[in-house]
Amino acid sequence: MSTFAGFAAISPLQLLLVAGVALFASVVGGLAGYGTGALMPLVLVPLIGAEPVVPIIAISAIFTNLSRTAAYFRYADRRRALIVILAAAFTTALGAYGYTRLTNAGAALVIGSMLILSVPLRRLLRRHDVRIGDTGLAAGSVGYGVVVGGTSGSGVILLSLLMAAGLEGAGVIATDAIISVVTSLIKISVFGLAGVVTAQVIAFALLIGAIALPGTFLAKAFVERM
Repeated sequence: MSTFAGFAAISPLQLLLVAGVALFASVVGGLAGYGTGALMPLVLVPLIGAEPVVPIIAISAIFTNLSRTAAYFRYADRRRALIVILAAAFTTALGAYGYTRLTNAGAALVIGSMLILSVPLRRLLRRHDVRIGDTGLAAGSVGYGVVVGGTSGSGVILLSLLMAAGLEGAGVIATDAIISVVTSLIKISVFGLAGVVTAQVIAFALLIGAIALPGTFLAKAFVERM
């Protein structure tokens, strides 16, 4: 089956909208560390429904986070990245498997709930100025794995954990990117085994990922001038 078949019933104007939001989200993500997972569902769900959204973002996240890793690698805290990856690996797979068992309505509910809760959650953590060590980072990452595996827009949780662990600025973005590449690979593996990686999923993921590449380096230029 051709990848382009995944764009069936989607008009050129709608594809242009997806591409525009993907570029904007990649710039936001390059500046803040998250964006694609929070913004893309807003345009994807009305077009193609909720079920394919998390697999699409998982695949496109490989492109966006590899480009962020390349752009910011020298700032990465590889030790803390490894702590999060080891703690979150199993629960990420568990969360991804749970997502494959959802109906379209269930997927929409999970994605919508995450998007609604993400902003007040980050504000709450900032307000209380939470600080954690390596043990706290690992414990928080176990819970983060379930969320990142089974929904979209959970990047705010990882950013909050990394900042609470003492990272800041480009170090947060770089470390987040390394972790997100690995969690995305875990999710894609689970989704592939479950048979939810369709031509439509691949087509939209490639579109978003390709558009996101220049946005990341544009964001880097902004960060280095701040």
